Amino acid sequence: MTLKVLLAIIGLMLVGVGFYHSHKALPAGISHSGDVLPLRDATLLVDSTYHYKDGSESRDHEIFDEILRLIGQARSFVLVDMFLFNSSQPEGVEHRHLSQQLTEALIRRKTEQPGLEIVVISDPLNTFYGGSVSPWFQALREAGIPVTETNLRALRDSNPAWSAIWRLCCQWFGNNAEAGWLPNALGTEPVTIRSYLALPNFKANHRKVLVTDEGQNLRALVTSANPHDGSSRHSNIAISFTGPAVTDILKTELAVLNMSGQSSPELNRLISTAGTGKAAGSPAVGKVAVKTESAILDSALQMISEAQSGSRLDLAFFYLSHRKIVAALLDAHERGASLRVLLDANNEAFGHQKSGIPNRQVALELHEAGIPVRWCNTVGEQCHSKLLILRQPDNQTELLLGSANFTRRNLDDLNLETDVWVSIPTNSAVATKATDFFERQWQSGPDSDPVMSLPYDYWADDSTLRYWRYRVMEATGLSTF
Repeated sequence: MTLKVLLAIIGLMLVGVGFYHSHKALPAGISHSGDVLPLRDATLLVDSTYHYKDGSESRDHEIFDEILRLIGQARSFVLVDMFLFNSSQPEGVEHRHLSQQLTEALIRRKTEQPGLEIVVISDPLNTFYGGSVSPWFQALREAGIPVTETNLRALRDSNPAWSAIWRLCCQWFGNNAEAGWLPNALGTEPVTIRSYLALPNFKANHRKVLVTDEGQNLRALVTSANPHDGSSRHSNIAISFTGPAVTDILKTELAVLNMSGQSSPELNRLISTAGTGKAAGSPAVGKVAVKTESAILDSALQMISEAQSGSRLDLAFFYLSHRKIVAALLDAHERGASLRVLLDANNEAFGHQKSGIPNRQVALELHEAGIPVRWCNTVGEQCHSKLLILRQPDNQTELLLGSANFTRRNLDDLNLETDVWVSIPTNSAVATKATDFFERQWQSGPDSDPVMSLPYDYWADDSTLRYWRYRVMEATGLSTF
């Protein structure tokens, strides 16, 4: 009887801890829905890897060239918040050393401008949750540049089936970067068992944001790209802009610092003095709003709901699995909107084979409803963009882009994410480049050279077992997507 009572108490504790940490109040400033503000000096940046029929490849990658350029001209302030910031990579393919290049650029500019305030924020995955030392974080700190590894415990739990156990039994032990004895799945240094116990919590600071001063203005860059060597061949997208929305970006980043127990006097000063001076800049070319966490879901659903007969709705995504998004797409199709969906086949990641979940299962639903679906033609890299385009008959184009995949983990206040919504004339440079980015991939099929996309049948998967496996994984959080 005593054992039964003890087990019942433990069970109730697990249910209670799991429920609380899945529904608790969010830290202040998280899930931010910014006001619609003027969009100024906007530039769209894209990364693409091209595969040719003779087996060769070429790359047209703009994003980190621009990030390094912006850092190189900064005089007073740089903020970097990036998810993957490490040099791990699969063998056998040449990758760009993005983590080293970003680290060296920050240190070099700090040396050139000693008064430069630099804020670096990243995810604890890069040290395997404290079980190893990041040489890049260490080099930055030795150069006087603070690095904040985000406190993820303050966020809601995306995988309560495991996290409830972890919070009761394991979180109290911390970690030790010098006590590793197990092989490191993410690097070369040995790690502790505590690193592997933290891994199935499956949550992250998944943001990819840069803010620098640029002359009399501040400029923000929001992207889907990471400073991660193994990700350097991925296709990605970014937008850079000035104007009052940059202050919104700073507010969302201050929230991450606060929840992690850190501060930045310069960041506070920039926010408090925003709008008090007359910054130079070109006239507004459209509208922009900063969205984080579940505010991204709200914006996506609003855009999809606006798609009627005569509207064109295009999606290019690494992961598409959120049930509300899927239902909204099916409804838009029923209303007569023209939809096209370009997806990564979820075939491999950094040299490891994947099952195709969740994209192939969602693609099956869309395909059976009559929505055109194509697959990015990848060879080791990922179709890593997160881009939603709505083109209306009135010659206005709306874009939603940034770090967030369209999944439960990315959109339901579990991960930290940053996207921007923009509304611009269809003939503007930003809208034209976004639609060209999508069209080039969609139209360059197997008869083209390079081959950038493949027909639905190439990776089609009608397995009922895998479909329901996806549904369970999406609903419970027992997944990495």
